Amino acid sequence: MKSEPLIRWDWITRNWDNGSPSAISTLLESHLLMAFVPVLLGLLVALPLGLACARWPRLYQPTAGLVNVTYALPSLVLFSIFLSVTGLTPATVIIPLTFFTLAVLIPAVVDGLASVPDHVRQSAVAMGFRPLRRLLQVELPVAVPVVLAGTRVATVSSISLVSVGALIGQGGLGELFMDGWQRQFYTPIIVGIALIVLLAVLADGLLVLAQRLLTPWSRARRDAR
Repeated sequence: MKSEPLIRWDWITRNWDNGSPSAISTLLESHLLMAFVPVLLGLLVALPLGLACARWPRLYQPTAGLVNVTYALPSLVLFSIFLSVTGLTPATVIIPLTFFTLAVLIPAVVDGLASVPDHVRQSAVAMGFRPLRRLLQVELPVAVPVVLAGTRVATVSSISLVSVGALIGQGGLGELFMDGWQRQFYTPIIVGIALIVLLAVLADGLLVLAQRLLTPWSRARRDAR
């Protein structure tokens, strides 16, 4: 009796783009949407909120405590809570993951702004920079490495956590895991894992590239050494 191969390449070819909702390409698009939208939404919220926490430190502890409570909850619990509100839609995964990204991004923004040396701020003030100009041209550029470090963690975590949504029917590539385990067929499982790892590596690499482009002085400093 012929043994079943670990990977059925013919199955991958047939199911990559067969026009069905369970096609690999369709699940990949869904996974990308549910993974990256929370990071973008998280940045839109975390930047002004982190700035407010940096300006008024008393605001930071209650804000961090609130998002950390959310972060401490298992993702499946949050998915289940929002399931009764948003139903079987991508929003059921996107909204909880946005809260998870905030738990990483808000401290990253606060720590990034705190990393700006006082003498740099004082020099900007001495040069006549108004608060908004000082923020945009001095403080945020210096804070970029710390903020992007947090963004890298949030992005990779989001790419991974989307797959848990398969337990409620909204898991992107995670649905390949469910299909494979239910049928004891390992090809979908391997494809799902490989694509999620590839997405995480590519996203992390793009963020590293973005950091190098946004902080050319860091590269110049390394070259000078």
